[in-house]
Amino acid sequence: MGNRVARDDYEWVSTDQPHTERRKEILAKYPQIKSLMTPDPNLKWIVALMVVAQLFVFLLLKDLDWKWIIFWSYTFGSLFSHSMTLAIHEIAHNAAFGNKRAYLNRYFGMFANLPLGLPFSISFKRYHMDHHRYMGGHGIDVDIPTNFEGWFFCTRLRKLFWVILQPVFYAIRPLWINPKPLTHLEITNVAVQLSFNLLVYYLMGIKPVVYMLAGTILGMGLHPISGHFIAEHYMFLKGHETFSYYGPLNLLTFNVGYHNEHHDFPSVPGSKLPLVKEIAAEYYDKMPQYTSWGKVLYDFIMDDTICPYSRIKRTLKDAKLD
Repeated sequence: MGNRVARDDYEWVSTDQPHTERRKEILAKYPQIKSLMTPDPNLKWIVALMVVAQLFVFLLLKDLDWKWIIFWSYTFGSLFSHSMTLAIHEIAHNAAFGNKRAYLNRYFGMFANLPLGLPFSISFKRYHMDHHRYMGGHGIDVDIPTNFEGWFFCTRLRKLFWVILQPVFYAIRPLWINPKPLTHLEITNVAVQLSFNLLVYYLMGIKPVVYMLAGTILGMGLHPISGHFIAEHYMFLKGHETFSYYGPLNLLTFNVGYHNEHHDFPSVPGSKLPLVKEIAAEYYDKMPQYTSWGKVLYDFIMDDTICPYSRIKRTLKDAKLD
């Protein structure tokens, strides 16, 4: 458990991300994919139903013993919360109401954020767009771990704690790598979320609030579904920086497992990404892919060649940030 990982730096490259060129090549061959770049008409109804369902769970939990609050936070709340964070990911790509109604998507993202307890939908949108435009970009892409993370979390035991603490690092990393001034929408997101949390506390007590926050934090840490954080871009195979997963957990995660397809066509909602794979099968079938996010977590912790440094990183010029 104490063996130190051999890597002491990122995998630096001077090439552009592969998705840009592949997108052009696939669209030239299969222009019909452009017809998939439309909002998902079902997304807003699914999200609304999820919010209502979580409110119903709050009512069921408010009088339970604390041991059951913790139990349900991990077994159900974590699944729900992680699924909702990926609904917010879809909304960040304007999949709910389309690009022409961007502000409606932003406010709907705040609505989807309510049962998670922590206000992040607006900030996530700002930083996530940088991740797509400048993937791996030094000082820009906050999905890349910091030098401290790569240096310190370098043994199996430390990597285990790094996985558990993933939500903490995702929260503070933007402030360290690429801090941005607050916008009025971010302030609104915080105000709306705090008001909702206080309302839940006033009406139902502290237990639903703890369940809500614990589910969000636990679901992004040491949990099988959180394996997608590592599966998406960590370099388990040299030279490859994006990997897809086509297993059953896509049903709970708005098809985020179709990650090569998503980065190639970020304007295509998750519900239609399987069609992208089907249309351009000769591109995606031959790419390295995962069959289990849980195994990805296990391999990341136990493999002494993999650590937070196992990411492709590039220096970018003339990057235009918001």
